[in-house]
Amino acid sequence: RALSETQGDLENAVDWLRKKGLAAAAKKAGRTAAEGLVGVAVKGNAGAVVEVNAETDFVARNDTFQKFVANAAELALTHVDIDRLKLAPYPGAGRKVEEELTHLIATVGENMSIRRMARLHVPHGVVASYVHSAVAPNLGKIGVLIALESTGSPDRLSGVGRQVAMHVAAANPQYLDIASVPKADLDRERDVLREQAKTSGKPDAVIDKMVEGRLRKFYEETVLQEQIFVIDNETKVAKIIDAAAKELGAPVTLAVFERIVLG
Repeated sequence: RALSETQGDLENAVDWLRKKGLAAAAKKAGRTAAEGLVGVAVKGNAGAVVEVNAETDFVARNDTFQKFVANAAELALTHVDIDRLKLAPYPGAGRKVEEELTHLIATVGENMSIRRMARLHVPHGVVASYVHSAVAPNLGKIGVLIALESTGSPDRLSGVGRQVAMHVAAANPQYLDIASVPKADLDRERDVLREQAKTSGKPDAVIDKMVEGRLRKFYEETVLQEQIFVIDNETKVAKIIDAAAKELGAPVTLAVFERIVLG
């Protein structure tokens, strides 16, 4: 019905569902079913996260598959995209990564693919990581990377970064800060909130205030720096970074993050 109401436009159909209060349906709109593992690798001020899919969860417990994902994550540290990663020499095999994957498919008997990857780097500072639902070191269902720019102690920065990465795994932010929210996303959210507010029957001036108030809630739910830190459940993430800077005696910037969920 939503697609019919919006002439087949998927994004507008999701908005239509939200405006009608069918949030649960909207959340399922883009879900993809897949098994496999997410692997992360970190080396100093660089980090990489890679998702490798398979047909069944059984394969995720296979030592050979786990070794492939771990090696792919390590190789991704020095390759900027999937195409270059696939053409990289696979360690100890005399084959390229994509050829090793083909060999693994033939050995295990399931179709597999390197679905996506991300790589972070900062000139000064650290990249920290966290893996949720881990089945082996640095391998699991959710992989998170956090890049912190600072001249402070790398060891102490890594500790803060890991805590923020744990937060990202749990809270699922969509944007780094308010300034990074694309105008199109903001306009879209404002339109949804306005339609919801109109049902109150209140004057336009009141509706405008209602929309702006609900936008603040939107930021608190979706923007990393505006979210409440899940570890203490009371402090904004931006304040956690400020506190870390004071403790380290050097400025700390939360530069970027990546969160990849299996499937």
